[in-house]
Amino acid sequence: MNTFASGWKRNYYGKGDTIVYRLQRDGGQPHGHSAIFGANVLLLIYGDAFWATYTTGDNSRLIATDSMKNFIQRETLHFEGNDYESYCRFLLEKFLHKYPRVEGAQLTAVEIPYAPLPGSHVAYAPTGPDRAMARMEMRRTAHGLETVELTGGVTGFRLVRLGGSAFHGFVRDEYTTLPDIRNRPLHMWLDLEWSYTSTEAGFTNGETARRARALVHDVFHGFESGSIQEIIYQLGNRMLAELPEIEEVKLEANNRTWDAVLEEGDSRGTFTDARPPYGCLGLRLRRTHG
Repeated sequence: MNTFASGWKRNYYGKGDTIVYRLQRDGGQPHGHSAIFGANVLLLIYGDAFWATYTTGDNSRLIATDSMKNFIQRETLHFEGNDYESYCRFLLEKFLHKYPRVEGAQLTAVEIPYAPLPGSHVAYAPTGPDRAMARMEMRRTAHGLETVELTGGVTGFRLVRLGGSAFHGFVRDEYTTLPDIRNRPLHMWLDLEWSYTSTEAGFTNGETARRARALVHDVFHGFESGSIQEIIYQLGNRMLAELPEIEEVKLEANNRTWDAVLEEGDSRGTFTDARPPYGCLGLRLRRTHG
């Protein structure tokens, strides 16, 4: 189920998995940005005008979800920016002005990343798997459009550390089979999501996501950890210390450490994907004031 920062909704509907690519084919994209701006978009709208569709099947005031898809794909051509927060704002403002019967809307845009091949300006390949994302909700008020929520993030990190990760000293009882581990090859998945100190603080032309990615890599590489919980705690604190535009950060990590097949001490080994059960670890840190 989808949720809204503005609260519970009696009804909502929209269009998901709308894929769009805006190509800058003349080489005119800003330095540091790809010529391919790709997005997977989810648009959800709400309002009493659409209630009759649920109760009587009356579609006379309904905006077709196919029209939403066409709107997103066509209007992306007119978006001049390169970050997903600005993209959400651009589409929502235009959509709400176009359809005054919509009381409010939430749009989530997830990056589909491409980067040029080495030395090329015309050939590109997918990158990742981590992807920037943004989510925004706007609603109509007597004084105009109000931004209820602006959230950024980077999801889908897949990180492997060959050593320097430990896990030992945990509770032992009749259900414990895991041995103490002092130097494991850690395979960790990670999703980040954050809120901003203000709406305007969220429009950094993608700089916040870029710096968050760099912090993830630096923290994962930078110290020997006693647990994944320690890694994400260190990362969350670094983000709040070094990214002043962030008010709160949510971190969720999965322990996807590979199962050993055959090892020669700590120097060499073969491994396979872990069995389906995985550890899930979450953390939420908020900036303190005063």
